[in-house]
Amino acid sequence: MSPAKKPDLLRDNELIYGRLLTVDEPHLIQRYNKALAAFGLKPTKLKTFQIDRTGFSPEVAEECDDYDYLDPNEVNRRFIILTPSQIDLPVVHTAFSNTSQLMFEFMSKNQRAIDALTIKDVIYGEIEDSVPKVNDIEDLLSISQVEFKVLSAEDVLGKAAELGKLVDRLKQEPDAWRDSAMLNRMVELAKICGDIRENALVPDQVIFRHNAYWTSHFGGLYVFVDPDVTTVISDPAAPGFRRSRPWQVSYLSINDADKVFKFLATTGRIELPRASWVEASGYLEHRAEMVVRALIRDAEPNRNLTNVDKVWLQTWIQSHADLITRDGNFPFLNAAKREIAQLGHLKIEDVFPQQRFLVIRAKPDHPDAWLTNRLISDFVPSDFVSRYIFNKDGFYKDYGGFSDAWRSHVVDVLKTTYLKDKVAFRTRLYDLTD
Repeated sequence: MSPAKKPDLLRDNELIYGRLLTVDEPHLIQRYNKALAAFGLKPTKLKTFQIDRTGFSPEVAEECDDYDYLDPNEVNRRFIILTPSQIDLPVVHTAFSNTSQLMFEFMSKNQRAIDALTIKDVIYGEIEDSVPKVNDIEDLLSISQVEFKVLSAEDVLGKAAELGKLVDRLKQEPDAWRDSAMLNRMVELAKICGDIRENALVPDQVIFRHNAYWTSHFGGLYVFVDPDVTTVISDPAAPGFRRSRPWQVSYLSINDADKVFKFLATTGRIELPRASWVEASGYLEHRAEMVVRALIRDAEPNRNLTNVDKVWLQTWIQSHADLITRDGNFPFLNAAKREIAQLGHLKIEDVFPQQRFLVIRAKPDHPDAWLTNRLISDFVPSDFVSRYIFNKDGFYKDYGGFSDAWRSHVVDVLKTTYLKDKVAFRTRLYDLTD
């Protein structure tokens, strides 16, 4: 089910498609439609809609009944830029987790050109890579870089390039100034492009590296890049698993908690449970509360949990001691807290592989910190707060299977914890400020 078709509870609380830019000015809608037409799509009839950093609009997607209208093969992502302010927006629909970062880099590196172009025109194009369609893991591994193929509806880019050539000719050919037809053409072009000596209309950098990422292909697949090896983590059923480039790619099953943990630990991507960060962050307390809430959901899926507080949770824990013991995660987290308080660290080698993910977090200063936290969240589905922060695809999938009562509860918890102050929450629990 597409996230947009879920109940409005998520939208009403800005838990899906939040912080988007409203487009309601006729000239901007007209420009957006010109970009759609260039992609071979029907123009929107909407008088107002919202867009994300890439120009994707949930309302336009609903109108054309195609949530992949800017991502037709889930590769070579299309983009539409109406305004430079899109750089501050999230990306809410993509098959690759690094689409947002690539768009940010493109818009940052070419800020002057985008500022100048969007005064008169709409910028659109594709984030083009080496494959037209992903059929197996080899297709994903072959993408080492992407190139932004940039166009504009009124061809301001092309006209600026033409004007630049004519300016060069005027400078280099002594009698060029006598060519009245050329001079008239330059005047016409200048009316459209302005003074190209002042306005940088042509993007300077359009090629960017395609590094570590998660992709929705094959049920969800991670690619981590290290100097000597690339690591793929996915379901072993993914086509090409352990067969594509076995001499340079290490393959790990997403179902093998032990091997995935060892990979993250040996490559320096995680912080092991130590008093230096565990005690101040409240990380284990947060995990323990999420474990208990998940047990309540499983035991009483339709219970109204409005205004539940810590006293009520403690009472529930005491009256369901057998269930808590059978699950084992809550007692484990309490034991981990005691051991860390006594020793300053947890003997992680003595912990069951699956439970190790309850007590680790991504190393905050590692470039893959957000991606690593996303992977960790796949092993701790009970923590819907972490799922929402780092793995919205997984969160929305989980949410689709929740009862109405539990959906309301999840929304309430997110509103009173994470949404209340996102930066403070991420800083305290994960030491991530960006």
